[in-house]
Amino acid sequence: MSDPVLSLVDVSLSLKGNAGMVDILHGITLDVAKGETLGLVGPSGSGKSSLLMVMGGLEQATSGTVTALGEDLTARNEDGLARFRKHNMGVVFQSFHLIPTMTALENVATPLELAGVADAFDRAEAELAAVGLADRTGHYPSQMSGGEQQRVALARASAPRPKILLADEPTGNLDETNGQAIIDLLFDLRDRHGATLIMVTHANDLAARCDRVVRLRDGRIDTALKAAE
Repeated sequence: MSDPVLSLVDVSLSLKGNAGMVDILHGITLDVAKGETLGLVGPSGSGKSSLLMVMGGLEQATSGTVTALGEDLTARNEDGLARFRKHNMGVVFQSFHLIPTMTALENVATPLELAGVADAFDRAEAELAAVGLADRTGHYPSQMSGGEQQRVALARASAPRPKILLADEPTGNLDETNGQAIIDLLFDLRDRHGATLIMVTHANDLAARCDRVVRLRDGRIDTALKAAE
């Protein structure tokens, strides 16, 4: 694979727990190609979400290197990582993490304003329309269903036109119907913006739509395989 969008070399992660340091990831080496859709799967506690957080610079690797778009993330401090994410990455969590005192439009527009985008509210409105919420822009999170809140979160993540889109169990808090709609929207956002999509999932139907699936077990890559056509 030439010039991967994301490259991890011998990455390990240890975090402090109640009983001392806990080893989460062990020697992960992995490349992700531009435009690829990669699924991270495995049993609970296998390190999937931790690996995604390391990829996004939301957790600093204890050892090894993480390179994204040619930039060494392991050499950056927290402010530098935040700046990099602001311009290059979108993140969607299982919990929606919307600001409850802001409308849907404000939730999507605020990161754009912080990034200095001149037409922040126009772009936010367009992204909300793209996820089917053109008539919900003035609603607050408490006035929306879980599926609608996740759509707002998707719009917020995609509005800055990220080159890399990370999703951590994006359908985990949704029923089957809303979950399927979010899956379709994720792949639509990937296609519209040409982003590389990396997601953690327990859903077999979502993993099956990925170009490649990487299976983790006990903080290590268990198998890497191409998803079924």
